[in-house]
Amino acid sequence: MNMVSPPGSLNTVTPCAACKLLRRRCAEECPFSPYFSPHEPHKFAAVHKVFGASNVSKMLLEVPETQRADAANSLVYEANLRLRDPVYGCMGAISALQQQMQSLQLELSAVRAEILKYKYREATTNNLLSSSNHAALISSGVVSVISAAPTTPAAAASQMAPQQLQQQQHHPPPAPTTPTPNSCHNASSSAGGGGGG
Repeated sequence: MNMVSPPGSLNTVTPCAACKLLRRRCAEECPFSPYFSPHEPHKFAAVHKVFGASNVSKMLLEVPETQRADAANSLVYEANLRLRDPVYGCMGAISALQQQMQSLQLELSAVRAEILKYKYREATTNNLLSSSNHAALISSGVVSVISAAPTTPAAAASQMAPQQLQQQQHHPPPAPTTPTPNSCHNASSSAGGGGGG
């Protein structure tokens, strides 16, 4: 528990992890105090070993105060990874996570394709079942099949009942009449001749 002391005074009760490690007095305005608790000295030890105390202090002061806690956590994370993997550091972890993400995306695509395959198979099975049920109903006489209307006169004639065909053959439709020049002339002369007689 830190006791509040006037600004600029020494933090004599609990120095921060940085001041404890560096064996110096912890001032109230110590840049490390808010971010490196005395209860977790290993965090600052890793940061100090990788970056150096003066560099960490400069980095924290360059960041806006609202983001300093996140910056300190990031420095601790990067320092721990650098100590674990001196060659690649955090880039090794980032690369491993990217490979894992690509692998999971491929797996997700494969699972989605499998789901689509099963949905297609289910739809095909349902269509086959419904058409076989329809065929069974037709063969049992429950459902009557209505054929489509014929499109040509020959097809229409073949679909007609024999009685209708016989009626059409005995009583053909009247042929269309077209007036000829002679018939018009005869009609006018007979009309004129009848008026004179």
